[in-house]
Amino acid sequence: MVDIYIIDLFVIGLLLLMVTLGSGWITRLPLSFAIIYLVVGIFLGPSALGLIQLRRDNVFNTELLEKITELVVIISVFSCGLRIVRPLKLGVWDITVRLIVFLMPISIFALAVVGKLFLGMNWGEAILLGAILAPTDPVLASEVQLTSTNDQDELRFGLTSEGGLNDALAFPFVYFGIHALENDNWSDWFKQWIAVDLIWAIAAGIVMGIVVAKSIVWIEKKIQKRRATDKLMEDFIAISTILLTYSLTEMVNGYGFLAVFVAGLVVQRSYRNPEKPLAQLEFVEQIEKLLEVGTILLLGSILLLKPMLNYAMQSLIVIILLFLIIRPVGVWISTIGKRPLESHRRTLHPGTRLLFGWFGIRGVGSLYYLAYAFGHGLKGEAAEQIAWITYTTIVVSVIVHGISTTPLMKWYERNFAHERKTTPPTTIDEFE
Repeated sequence: MVDIYIIDLFVIGLLLLMVTLGSGWITRLPLSFAIIYLVVGIFLGPSALGLIQLRRDNVFNTELLEKITELVVIISVFSCGLRIVRPLKLGVWDITVRLIVFLMPISIFALAVVGKLFLGMNWGEAILLGAILAPTDPVLASEVQLTSTNDQDELRFGLTSEGGLNDALAFPFVYFGIHALENDNWSDWFKQWIAVDLIWAIAAGIVMGIVVAKSIVWIEKKIQKRRATDKLMEDFIAISTILLTYSLTEMVNGYGFLAVFVAGLVVQRSYRNPEKPLAQLEFVEQIEKLLEVGTILLLGSILLLKPMLNYAMQSLIVIILLFLIIRPVGVWISTIGKRPLESHRRTLHPGTRLLFGWFGIRGVGSLYYLAYAFGHGLKGEAAEQIAWITYTTIVVSVIVHGISTTPLMKWYERNFAHERKTTPPTTIDEFE
């Protein structure tokens, strides 16, 4: 009898070979790689072959899911930071500020209202649902993000920077929901939430992202002058930067996701030779793609038909309202008066605003926050309800956004994309 683990390795190896060799055809189709991984994951899960199981004796291994998704997200947000080559000026990052400061709270509050009014949740559960589903995903959204460090497209920049930041900045609202579940008397913990979970954790994340990344770059430059490192090992500096930044920030109760994104921005601007961060980006993206395969396979293996059907109507309400009303209307409100960079137009093109509204892809980040909530007080019927709504929303997002991404982005590029090629900056003036 062949061990199930060996069969899993065989199937995953075969999957990687097929998608790699067939990538030239797949990229031309209205189809994303994530859809393929999801289907294979369902095929390997308990609903079919039962080769991958996160449930043993009806106990769900939330800790494993949390750790895997956590690793995927920190690598992905660092990759987002490395892709962005723009001056750190408010006017240049205006679209990002709008999407984070206005759109995300709108999304969380609107989803919380849906949970309270239509799903029978209390406010703590409803806010937690909103915080889990509000952030867009930096992993599955790679096809609509910046394609290179020379890509200056406004839509791709906005989606990349939003994906890099909102997975971190949804955390205060996750904590808010968890606090509300533990104690429905908000006055007992609200001031502490403001001081610690909102102000301190965000500030610590930004500062640690700058300090740790700059320190690593400084140490590397000093050592490289004395003795060059092995070329095969040099790209591991990117992984060390990610892990050190994240762990040190978490040690001081800061938001590690935010710190890692900031670290990516710092590293991108810290080398006079633009090939250095570019090499790190290529290496990190390869790891990110590999981890994406594993995560979506796990998602597919989690899915069970009966509970998905039990919560199907509630999931449908959330999906329709989130994808077709909350996100598009929130984007429209957030971009009122937004003037595109280097364009004669006074406002963003309506088509660009519609695409911002449509490409609110949900994925690995929501899986992480769900698993985190499981480990910090979310349990019982509320846990089942939020979990299956989240799983179903991610699955639908993988499918509908995966199918629509290629044709919509081709339409965008053909009709009104404004892309400008630049040379990456050679200094780090913003941080020096």
